[in-house]
Amino acid sequence: MTQKITKGIKVSVETHFEGMFYKNYKMRYAFGYRIKIDNQSNDKVQLESRFWRIKDSLNETETVSGEGVIGKKPVLHPGESHTYQSGCLLTGPFGAMNGHYTMINFNTSKKFQVKIPSFQLNAPYALN
Repeated sequence: MTQKITKGIKVSVETHFEGMFYKNYKMRYAFGYRIKIDNQSNDKVQLESRFWRIKDSLNETETVSGEGVIGKKPVLHPGESHTYQSGCLLTGPFGAMNGHYTMINFNTSKKFQVKIPSFQLNAPYALN
């Protein structure tokens, strides 16, 4: 598990390899990840948007951004957490992801960024 704390918001990431398949006559490698966001601060916050940088072993980089996570903009009171699962497809058996969430602090009405730690995506069979 990979973790990072930014301004009292802890982001923890676990990954897993889901398998390979062909799409548009090309091999794709499917990875899943589970993210837990813990509000360890003293303030009520809301996740507004996300930004991802996805790199694969063939040196391709994709960026993804948008509102919320999986269609939600969770509000977290102090001590609360939000967990969700998602995934990505790579053209090679190895890759990495990182990024940030933009959140708003309800006590100050200010937006701030919470870093998502860099994490590896590895097909287990390719590690030998």
